[in-house]
Amino acid sequence: MRLLIVTQKVDEHDAVLGFFHRWIVGLAKHCERMTVICLEEGAHHVPENVKVLSLGKEKKRSRLQYLTRFYRYIWRERNNYDAVFVHMNQEYVLLGGFIWKILGKKIVMWRNHAKGSWKTRIAVFLSDRVFCTSPQSFTAQFKKTKIMPVGIDTDFFKPDPLIYKKKNSILFLGRIAPVKNVDIFIDALKKLKDKGVEFYATIAGGSSDKDAGYETMIHAKVTAYHLEDNIAFIGAVSQVDALKLYREHELYVNLTPSGSMDKTIFEAIASGSVVLTPNVFFKDKLPEGWVIENQGDVGHVALAIKNAISDAHGYDLTDRKDILSFLEKHSLENLMKELMAAVDLRK
Repeated sequence: MRLLIVTQKVDEHDAVLGFFHRWIVGLAKHCERMTVICLEEGAHHVPENVKVLSLGKEKKRSRLQYLTRFYRYIWRERNNYDAVFVHMNQEYVLLGGFIWKILGKKIVMWRNHAKGSWKTRIAVFLSDRVFCTSPQSFTAQFKKTKIMPVGIDTDFFKPDPLIYKKKNSILFLGRIAPVKNVDIFIDALKKLKDKGVEFYATIAGGSSDKDAGYETMIHAKVTAYHLEDNIAFIGAVSQVDALKLYREHELYVNLTPSGSMDKTIFEAIASGSVVLTPNVFFKDKLPEGWVIENQGDVGHVALAIKNAISDAHGYDLTDRKDILSFLEKHSLENLMKELMAAVDLRK
């Protein structure tokens, strides 16, 4: 099996995309040869049968140079791959799809966004198979789409009984952006403090340039609500640091609406935290009280956090066979098996 992967970034230390490094290592075990084209290259340790080619974002290349390199690579390496796996970015299917069709390469695309457009439909048309993890994903509607496991490395994300979880500790990890509803989280914490509930919260993550104003507003709210002693902002974190945070906090709160599948929810569960999420995917899959019915209602969110803090005291993942079974279905190992079974790369 010879595979070409096209992805956004190869960097095992990246706060958002570091997880994909494990995917590359996992898929390499099933491939004779693998070529990875990425927009940006960072730190990585990949097997000998993997070649990484960068379009040059880390060296501040121009968009024209990105495009030139992309076409050069897919043509130069054409005899080194039989199939193409495009991860997350439909643009690469639109740019290379017709060439790959002419060359007889099988195209599979991973896209898990809740929204799509006519460009997405063209990318799906050009792809032989499409993968997503959420039934609410835009691509889930197409016949050629297969719902896949999330792919959590449960050998890495796992509890550590030697790490002390601070009582009433809450973690909010992810981009600081409106879609994450960080403002509602802050408003809910104010309600808890006003009611005399003790807690300590950590907000891990940074904002993009377009959301810088939103992040400024979030910090201003914390100051206005006099929550500086209750909330710590620590910026974007690596996967190693994220694991440490999951293990140190009793509760993980994620207020991203249903639609896409936020991997951090699975990471937190696998690391031994109680979680709160409004994602309907988890309804009937997680314990009662873990799924918030209305993430837009501050009072409802505050009550859910208060109850979850109480439930988190003494929680032990190793005692929950139902959750362990759920995690096994979404493990990285299971994802690798299903990916390879879903598309025969030898044809």
